Amino acid sequence: MAGASLHEQSHGESFLALVQNRFYANGLYILDEPEAALSPQRQLSFLVSLDELARRKNCQFIIATHSPIILAYPDATIYGLGSDGLTKVAYEDTEHYALTRDFLQNRERYLRRLFGKNEG
Repeated sequence: MAGASLHEQSHGESFLALVQNRFYANGLYILDEPEAALSPQRQLSFLVSLDELARRKNCQFIIATHSPIILAYPDATIYGLGSDGLTKVAYEDTEHYALTRDFLQNRERYLRRLFGKNEG
């Protein structure tokens, strides 16, 4: 919604408008959990904006996220913070990817465990 006040937009719309209209070439941007403002569909839109800024406008991003969608950005270097400090992690080895994949593949089992219902 170009031109609309950020206060007249949803949290996700205003966040995307900020990225698209206020992030400039050659910038370094540090974002903390941008997915908090974004639906899964909007996270995909965010990735398109991120790519435009990174590839065409020479921007760099440091992003703290729990989102498997945002973690999937092509050619991203992913770091995990654990007892060994910061270590590089492959996308498929991230806790967030594994948990989301397992939940989607075994939703009923997860829900039974969460809500204390015995299997059977």
